[in-house]
Amino acid sequence: MDFALTPDHVTLLDALEGLVKPFTTAPIGEVPFALGNDELEAALVEGGFLEIAREPEFGLVGAMLVVERAARLPFAVEAANSAFIGPLLGDEVQRPVCVAEHDRLWQPVRYLADGATLLVLGENDTVSTLTPSPGSVLADPDSLFAYPMGFLARDEAALAAAATDLDGRQVRMRANLALASEATGLLRAALASTIEHLSERKQFGRPLATFQALRHRLAEIHVRTDSLYWMTLRAAGLGDPGEAALAALHAQESARIAVYDFHQMMGAMGMTLEHPLHFWSYRLKALIGENGGRGRQARKAAQLLWQK
Repeated sequence: MDFALTPDHVTLLDALEGLVKPFTTAPIGEVPFALGNDELEAALVEGGFLEIAREPEFGLVGAMLVVERAARLPFAVEAANSAFIGPLLGDEVQRPVCVAEHDRLWQPVRYLADGATLLVLGENDTVSTLTPSPGSVLADPDSLFAYPMGFLARDEAALAAAATDLDGRQVRMRANLALASEATGLLRAALASTIEHLSERKQFGRPLATFQALRHRLAEIHVRTDSLYWMTLRAAGLGDPGEAALAALHAQESARIAVYDFHQMMGAMGMTLEHPLHFWSYRLKALIGENGGRGRQARKAAQLLWQK
């Protein structure tokens, strides 16, 4: 497979870089964990970046590039599911687009709010869809997961109707691509933030980044992050459900390992609001349990890839 980006994709990245440039500075101090930005979200929508997968010259690879870059910003914006799954739902889809497993509807769902579009992934690749009615969602806009979260009322979940016009296998594949793309951007941002701190912080008269033990762990995370980028790019280029499940599995396993290391290497600074690490690391922790978690991803990847 040729991993070189096309001229169209390069142009897309250039345009996206210009759009996000004003939003790259991470605020610190007394700001919400689930820090959003309406201006950034509006710019992504108005610029057509969340519709990019509809265009044949960009496709799922274009959506992957948009989501990965947006995830590196400190602001929580629902771009991943909208960019990957939104095109399957028609022109009048109501954002945000949320995804939940049928047996985990009692858990908090990222971005879930009244009027959102909720897709419920069921067994045997079935998909149900639901737009929560007013008052049916208990919102937690400033959750410690660094995403706005919502809890769906149990009686509301029973109203979900099967969406027979949606291919469940395609929806799950795109949900996994959305997860892996977002995790890639979060890992990249968290790694860069940690390296910057370790390069500036000194101990025994030397920057912490010069200590071999830390360098080895940083190198391992760097390899994991780069490999996740290429695995996700490959899965998006192929449009293969098995490859997408494998990328999502690698994303969740890498997030589990990297978040622990990031906070341990940062020491006390990583546990305060004086440093922006939490914007990315806490979001990574939320993604570890998405789409059924690592166990379900592993079983799905094995089933899809070994059947070939």
